[in-house]
Amino acid sequence: MKLYIKSLKLHLKSMLEYKASFIISFLSQILVFFSYYFIILALFDKFDNIKGFTLYEVLLCFSIIQFGYAFCETFARGVDQFDNLIIRGDFDRLLLRPKPLILQVLCSDADYIKLSRLIQAIIVMVIALLKLNISWNLLKVFTLIFMILSSIVIFFGIFLLAASYCFITVQGLEVRNVFTDGGKHMAQYPIGIFKKGIVYFFTFVIPYAFVNYYPLLYFIGKENNLIYAFSPLLTFIYLIPCFLIFKLGLKRYSSVGS
Repeated sequence: MKLYIKSLKLHLKSMLEYKASFIISFLSQILVFFSYYFIILALFDKFDNIKGFTLYEVLLCFSIIQFGYAFCETFARGVDQFDNLIIRGDFDRLLLRPKPLILQVLCSDADYIKLSRLIQAIIVMVIALLKLNISWNLLKVFTLIFMILSSIVIFFGIFLLAASYCFITVQGLEVRNVFTDGGKHMAQYPIGIFKKGIVYFFTFVIPYAFVNYYPLLYFIGKENNLIYAFSPLLTFIYLIPCFLIFKLGLKRYSSVGS
């Protein structure tokens, strides 16, 4: 952990060497995030609800998924940009060092520009929570915490799967984006508003539904099933096959050569 924290400090120091570039990029990310937020506001300007979900219920769903994605983009950038490690030949050096491989990959990169999205996601989440009429109790507090943590876990798992794909071909950007950026845009709305096939896919293949749909139903009072409250914990189980697939891909790796 000390090594990881030290690497984060070094990445921040290197980015602040070009302060003007950092500030401009930081502000540009604010505008990008606002465009996502504006689309939802524009949608609800025409409709009162989407299949029973109100504006602030959707915004809560939106903020949770955006929080997890922004967190992983900031602090797990090395996994997200794993293909660059292979292309540059840096991954071969990581294999020779006596430190856990995943830790080294995490230490290889961090993107503090994405902190702007993280901060905005927190702001939107707080606004949504204040506007919603939630009957708070201890279990709902834990449910909200589980949802936030699971949003981080699921994107980290997907980043690992995308990194595993790089062992087959490093030119897999579009395939990766289908499940990261594409999945993020789908999951920022309650999954239940889509057709059954999509709901099943994002429940049993990539379990976005356990992040901010089933627990959301319990949190906002649409369901009283306690299983829904603890369903975000299933995303931690999802990490197991993600790590196994990464290890399987690692066994197939034969270096980039000289």
